[in-house]
Amino acid sequence: MNGDVSARVVTVYEDFTPSVEIYSIDEAFLYFQGVRDRTEHAREMRAAVLRRVGIPVRVGIASSKTLAKCANEIAKKNPIFGGVLDMMDETLANWLLPKVPVGDIWGIRRQTEKKLQKLGIATAAELRDMPLRQARKVGTVVLERIVCELQGEACLSFDEVEPQRKGMAVTRSAGTPMTEFDTLFEAISAHATRAAEKLRKHGLVAGTLTVFFHTNRHRQDRPQYSGSRTALLMPMTCDTFDLVEAARRCAKAAWPKDTGKGYGFTTAGVMLDDLLPIEDRPRTLFEAPRPRSAALMSALDEVNDRFGKKTMVLASEGVERKWKLRSDHRSPRYTTRLSDLPVVR
Repeated sequence: MNGDVSARVVTVYEDFTPSVEIYSIDEAFLYFQGVRDRTEHAREMRAAVLRRVGIPVRVGIASSKTLAKCANEIAKKNPIFGGVLDMMDETLANWLLPKVPVGDIWGIRRQTEKKLQKLGIATAAELRDMPLRQARKVGTVVLERIVCELQGEACLSFDEVEPQRKGMAVTRSAGTPMTEFDTLFEAISAHATRAAEKLRKHGLVAGTLTVFFHTNRHRQDRPQYSGSRTALLMPMTCDTFDLVEAARRCAKAAWPKDTGKGYGFTTAGVMLDDLLPIEDRPRTLFEAPRPRSAALMSALDEVNDRFGKKTMVLASEGVERKWKLRSDHRSPRYTTRLSDLPVVR
């Protein structure tokens, strides 16, 4: 599922409950408090998603997030439930949890699973009945919390507000190996530009920027090199020109000195860390006012939003873009490109 389809699904969810917590691109927690017939409500929502978006979804209902995830997985593997399973009924939970392997429980890592199996705990029901003190010894407070959740006690809060990003990265593989600095910097400049757009979309500024690039590690017959550098952004910024300039300094510093070996870089990227909301950005003593910067970035984003991505770009991204990843066999992008829609007549 891609981002725009995920957003359309969430829009349908919001018609059935005002409280939606987006967990990942294809998972969300919904709050059904006060709904009389939860199963029927979930079935109507599931039918609405299929009708309006065209993809099937599954719904697991329980008193805690961990139990709801278990119910969702059971509904996925057993067509008898028709995509909706309400495990609020204790009798039903007692019948189903012994059939769920402990390794399938949300939050159980492989090492924890091995420890539990040595103790003879192989199912969700056996983990649910594990003493809390023992659970803490085996897997710290994390496992103790999972046991409480399996017992129906909600230990994980319901967060309707998306947590603030701490960092972001933009990285791509190259269509052909990049052997010259100018070609590499075109790719890095494009990645920095995209990172700046994402910052502004989320209303954030970055405090540090890291540039990295490396050769194909799987080609042992070719010379290998991996380079990276980090720059402190003072003042913190989301300005495209600032990020591209910082990325250039980092790329120059990380570029290999022995260029005669003929390195061919196949991957490059930009990472941003120490993110803060724009309104919380700390001011520096000698920061010069830049009234035109925000207007320029706003105009750049508006042009690209209206006429399509990369309609207006920095010259440093290049024109031919030889580094761009080939996509000869890419599936049509029906949900985001009018040009890719099939034409009947």
